[in-house]
Amino acid sequence: MTYTREFRLLVLLVFVTGCITVNVYFPAAAAEQAADRIIKEVYGDKLEKMQPDTPAQPDDQSSYEKLPEQGVATRLLEFLVPSAYAQEANMDISTPAINKFKASMTQRHNQLQPFYDNGAIGMDSKGLITLRDPKAVSIKDRNTVNQLVAAENQDRNALYAEIASANGHPEWESDIRNTFARRWIANAPGGWFFQDTSGSWKQK
Repeated sequence: MTYTREFRLLVLLVFVTGCITVNVYFPAAAAEQAADRIIKEVYGDKLEKMQPDTPAQPDDQSSYEKLPEQGVATRLLEFLVPSAYAQEANMDISTPAINKFKASMTQRHNQLQPFYDNGAIGMDSKGLITLRDPKAVSIKDRNTVNQLVAAENQDRNALYAEIASANGHPEWESDIRNTFARRWIANAPGGWFFQDTSGSWKQK
C-alpha cells in the first residue's frame, strides 16, 4: 500500500500532539482589566453595564471550511492542540458568588470611605485593608471599624479564590491577589494610605 505524503504527515502529527503539554500562563493583562472593573464599581465609579466575560466561540462553520487554503495536516494540528491562548484575553468575573462579594463590598465601602479619607485605615500589599491609625477613630467607633475591616477582608479573600476557581485555575489565586493588591492602590483617590512591599506606609 502506498501512503501519500499528507497521510504520513497526519499520522506523525497525531503522535506528536499526544505528547504535547500546553502551558496555560496566568493572563496578567486580563486579570488587571477584571480587577479594575470590580474595584471601580466598589469605589463608586459609574460603569457601563457589565457583560459576562466568556471566551470567544468559533462560529458554526468548520475551521476546515474557513481555511481551505491550508493543508489538511495544518488544520488537523490546530484541531488537536487545545487553544490555551484563548484564556489570555478573557477572565470570567460574572459568577453569582463574585457578584455577591462585589455587592457586599460596594455597600460596605460607603462606611469605610471616611476612614480611608482620614488615614485610619489603609491598603496593605496583600490585597487587604488594615486599621493603620487607631487614634484616628473615636473610641465609640473602633469596634465598628474593626468589624468592617474584618468583613471586608473576608470578602476580598473569598473573591480572589472565587475568581481563580471560576476561571478553572485555583492555582492562580495568589496571582489574582497580587494583581488586586496593585490595582486597589492604583485606583484609589489621592490622599489614601497604602503599604508598599517593604511594609512601609505611604500616602497617594
